Amino acid sequence: MGTQESHDTQEPNGQANGTGRRALLGAAVFGATGTVLGLSGTARAADAARHGAGQGGKGLKSLPVPTIIGHRGASGYRPEHTFGAYQLALDLGADIVEAGDLVPTKDGHLVCRHEPEIGGTTDVANHPEFAGRRTTKVLDGVSTTGWFTEDFTLAELKTLRATERIPANRPHNTLYNGRWEIPTFEEVLKWQDEQTRKRGKQVWIYPELKHPTYFRKLGLGLEERVAKLLRRHGKDGKNAPVILQSFEPTSIQRLNKLVDTPLVVLLSGPTTRPWDFVETGDPRTVADLVTRKGLREIAGYAQGIGPTLDLVIPKDANGNLTTPTTLVKDAHAVGLVLHPWTLRNENPFLPANFRKGTDADAYGDVFGAYRAYFATGIDGVFTDHPDTGLLAREDFVNG
Repeated sequence: MGTQESHDTQEPNGQANGTGRRALLGAAVFGATGTVLGLSGTARAADAARHGAGQGGKGLKSLPVPTIIGHRGASGYRPEHTFGAYQLALDLGADIVEAGDLVPTKDGHLVCRHEPEIGGTTDVANHPEFAGRRTTKVLDGVSTTGWFTEDFTLAELKTLRATERIPANRPHNTLYNGRWEIPTFEEVLKWQDEQTRKRGKQVWIYPELKHPTYFRKLGLGLEERVAKLLRRHGKDGKNAPVILQSFEPTSIQRLNKLVDTPLVVLLSGPTTRPWDFVETGDPRTVADLVTRKGLREIAGYAQGIGPTLDLVIPKDANGNLTTPTTLVKDAHAVGLVLHPWTLRNENPFLPANFRKGTDADAYGDVFGAYRAYFATGIDGVFTDHPDTGLLAREDFVNG
């Protein structure tokens, strides 16, 4: 993804209403049943003070901490961004489902794919009628060859089926290749309501706007389309069970003027530059955004940040965890929540000191990794394996 990394980089080698919205942040530490998990009285009081518990239980305050976010669904067990993955994430107990990396179709619909290039996540290569659509484009500065959602109508995309993106690490997921179609964002919003009714508890989603500058230049602006759908479904308010995220700060600033839903700025490696900064000549890097000054600026239009885990605890040259940075403390000081990404069970995605063996699809000591990251005070984490994350949270909270 050029200088803007995706949620996959853990793989091996405005202010006026901003302050008001930040006041909504936080939660008590709840278990899956909604009861407080074995904290001491002092710990409960401190947590309540920090997270604003007891103020009505609406919006972000209603979420457990640390929040377990199903990364593209339960993508450790099913092909990502399918209703199979989303449904399983809820069944496993995820607090939020990242239902929707949003990219547009040729006819302006929003669909859920990790990237606009779909050769690696669908069976499009097996469709001879679409062979002529294969092309090379420059996506955020990177030459990329494949098939792109913006070259297909929604009806055409609906003839495709999803496949496992990283079969070398998840051969078991290939069992489900071809079972599910590509979901639209509107279908996700309807599914969210259906699941909320069926389960008797509010289901949360965490969509990401992908490459907004790229798509705006194609006349397919994402922010207005997202806002229109959220308004249509009554999910554009400050207590809506939706968190919107993007790697491009100007996209979040644009959303801040369109909706009141919680907003999160995603942050990649410290030396990278958001692509909107590259396009506009803004020289700042992520390292500048995570300074106290940079975080104060973000807090003027967003309610949280989604940093790569390496911004929370850097790794040394051998891939081992080192000493945590001050990012958690600094972000909390300006009222921002932190939802880093991404914890996965498999060895290649873990810090070197938590790996077991060398098999690419074998599980390492992911519980140890969770302990290390939770101890920094993060407010939640994206994970491909929500059930593992929930057990790790229970271990951490009950200490």
